[in-house]
Amino acid sequence: MIKTYAEFWDFYVSEHSKPLTRLLHFAGTTLGLVLLIYFVATGRWYFFPLFFVVGYAFAWFGHFFVEKNRPASFKYPFWSFISDFKMIGLMLAGRMSAEAARVSRMNS
Repeated sequence: MIKTYAEFWDFYVSEHSKPLTRLLHFAGTTLGLVLLIYFVATGRWYFFPLFFVVGYAFAWFGHFFVEKNRPASFKYPFWSFISDFKMIGLMLAGRMSAEAARVSRMNS
């Protein structure tokens, strides 16, 4: 049982070991955010749930068909949501591949 966010983060990274999975998360979260901003800006707040649908559709596709594992969001929804944004930040900074390599070495 995972008890701390630091433990969860290493687990999360190990569950996103393939670059395509990370790219799908990036695409889904980015598209979801664009939709969220559009819905708020146009007063179509009632479409807000589509933000989650789009974001998770891309991510879950990556887990089921690329990584072939269960999304961490099933068991740890809050930490997973936060970690998606942390992962995207590291991707934008060009540091996520190194983080994946660090966790891979740790688990070897």
